[in-house]
Amino acid sequence: MSLISIITINYNNSVGLKKTIDSVVNQSFNDYEFIVIDGKSSDDSVNVLKQFPRINFWVSEIDSGIYDAQNKGIVKAKGKYLLFLNSGDVLANREVLKTVIPFLLGDKSFYYGNLLLEKNGVTEKHLAPSTINIDFLLNSTFWHPCVFIKSDLFKSFGLYNTAFKICGDYEFFVRCLIKPKITTEYINEFITLFDGNGISNDSSKIKLQELEREKAWNENLSSLVFDSLKKQNSFSRSKYVSIINTIQKLRGKQRF
Repeated sequence: MSLISIITINYNNSVGLKKTIDSVVNQSFNDYEFIVIDGKSSDDSVNVLKQFPRINFWVSEIDSGIYDAQNKGIVKAKGKYLLFLNSGDVLANREVLKTVIPFLLGDKSFYYGNLLLEKNGVTEKHLAPSTINIDFLLNSTFWHPCVFIKSDLFKSFGLYNTAFKICGDYEFFVRCLIKPKITTEYINEFITLFDGNGISNDSSKIKLQELEREKAWNENLSSLVFDSLKKQNSFSRSKYVSIINTIQKLRGKQRF
């Protein structure tokens, strides 16, 4: 069994899909499982997939959105840790997997790293916090394509909730991190590069994000506990919110 399973979901983004696949198959470390779930794309995505025999499993079939597609990948995955690298996302360099492998031997629940965002020829560096606590989670989240998730967590706490359109990963992180014995470790390395060109300002998705983030807490804590936490915290005003918004917009490549 490979230590890492990389799961890529895609819908009508053949150019981004090829970029993602290239960044994975060109890694210097190659003992990983690679799974691609395509949402029955009508563009050239299937032809792209056929070009890469290194992909361990792929399927092209209709799904009901981001988290349904990711759940299909989770069910197929055999790795101890899962990395979700959606089409268009690119590993930061060809040594990423080789660099993180020694960390993954430590058996934490989550290992997470830093994000690069490229837009208009400029690359921005975004550093994750060295520790994770409730205050951080109320204001931000793990950057999904920069976190290695122990696969057993999905067996213990369930798959992504497909009732969420864009914050299903956030809800899963809340669901897990409020439980006892869940552990995290920061990897001070850049894991993933986002292509931020062409991101539009979609106020409807920003509002949806706010609603779904609150819903994530309300589904996992009593309203009394959540309201108490909010009173002690600058909820939704964190310096990380703009990065979360960017990631949610990028996820818009997958249909809802």
